[in-house]
Amino acid sequence: MPAKSKAQQKAAGAALSAKRGDTRKSELKGASKQMVDSMSERQLEDLAETKRKKLPDKKS
Repeated sequence: MPAKSKAQQKAAGAALSAKRGDTRKSELKGASKQMVDSMSERQLEDLAETKRKKLPDKKS
């Protein structure tokens, strides 16, 4: 499942970093804080690896 916006892709990357232990969960904010608990590592990888070139900044 590819990301729908640059903001979603960035949040997934932050959540993935916390899930892998590279970043503390307490450092997360907003959507990434919810994503880390509700999504699997594979789901987060799918969102985070989406190419950002043609994505909108935020989903309208």
